[in-house]
Amino acid sequence: MFGSVNVVRTTMNRRTFLTQAAALAAAPAFANVPRGKADHCIFIWLGGGMSQIDTFDPKKLGNWKDKQKIAGSMYKAIDTSVPGVQVTEHLSKTAKLMEHVTAMRTVNHHVIDEHAFATNLVHTGRMISGNTIYPSIGSIVAHERGAASSDVPAYILIGYPNVSRGPGFLGAKHGYVYLTDTNTGPAGFTRPDFVDEKRAMTREQLLQPLMRRAPGDSAIADYRSAQEQALQLSGPNFMRHFNLKDESDSLRNSYGGEFGQRCLLARRLVQAGVRFIEVSHNLNFMNGTGWDIHNEGSQNQHLLIQELDTALAALISDLKQKGLLDRTLIVVGTEFGRPPEFDGRGGRGHQGTAFSMVLAGGGLKHCGAYGVTDELAKKPVDSPVPLVDFHATIHAAMGIDPAKELMDGTRPVPITDGGKAVAALFG
Repeated sequence: MFGSVNVVRTTMNRRTFLTQAAALAAAPAFANVPRGKADHCIFIWLGGGMSQIDTFDPKKLGNWKDKQKIAGSMYKAIDTSVPGVQVTEHLSKTAKLMEHVTAMRTVNHHVIDEHAFATNLVHTGRMISGNTIYPSIGSIVAHERGAASSDVPAYILIGYPNVSRGPGFLGAKHGYVYLTDTNTGPAGFTRPDFVDEKRAMTREQLLQPLMRRAPGDSAIADYRSAQEQALQLSGPNFMRHFNLKDESDSLRNSYGGEFGQRCLLARRLVQAGVRFIEVSHNLNFMNGTGWDIHNEGSQNQHLLIQELDTALAALISDLKQKGLLDRTLIVVGTEFGRPPEFDGRGGRGHQGTAFSMVLAGGGLKHCGAYGVTDELAKKPVDSPVPLVDFHATIHAAMGIDPAKELMDGTRPVPITDGGKAVAALFG
């Protein structure tokens, strides 16, 4: 008698467990995570470390020329289209569009303030590990969303290749196509004149038997997938997207110089269906040091800020005019910020305790600025945003669950290391 009761209880417990497990499995992945509606991401990279106090988080004026080196901003603050939000005077064009922008002023990390480590952290969300190569944010988006068109890759890098931008354990098929020259586009996607369609097809057929021997889960098989995509893209249908002369002179001029043309190309690639485009700024170090403004580097920092301002404002306006701004998340990223104090020759050092990153468009509920730093932009005093939360916000805006687990072989690795999207930006 008692045995029968125990059996019934055990059966009921199993039924309850299975029912609850099924319910959990059927529950939406975003039950507790805000979900955005962006379909594309343009990630503008300011390598070297943008000074937040000289751009999107102005404070009282300092004086780098004074013998005592008075800490503070190098430039005057100006009002923006969002009441109460200011930026520095060299961002005058972006200032008029800040209702479409949120300067995340309290981003922070505690990595040693060294460029390579911080660059890797900002791109992957994790520190370098001895036995794991983590995927970049671009490769994660490519893996999760794929290209919006079969005619283009999911991820394009306009800048120099680097492992921090790569697919890591996700494999080569989730890597990037890269270029450094907007005039020529990516190398290797245009066949030589002596290789016609028939000859190209013959080459592919010769390669196929060798590639088919590779086990399905091997690195060679992964390379095969990447190679197949590259062969599919080779030719004029893909390369036409890089012809900026198709755009009007007035539009091209509104974007400014070399960097602006990269941003214009990024907009064209969004229209073509590329899911994630990283655009590097200042590849040729306009001021000698890029955004790494030690010593005399700060003297021409305003030129970098002005160039960013022109291109960013043009990109926002262009996407809006074409009805793409709500579907395209713009991110302005950098590896760390700069302290308010000046060094011996008037430049600034490195600071990871508080710095600004920027989000625009992407269907987010923008507020001009999020978070408050202290009187000299050294530490967050309200609404801090750990870097992992900044990553989570980007993923959530792109419709990706930041807690989803990816597989590194047999080991599950969550997309972010416990990151929480900033809920205030999702309306």
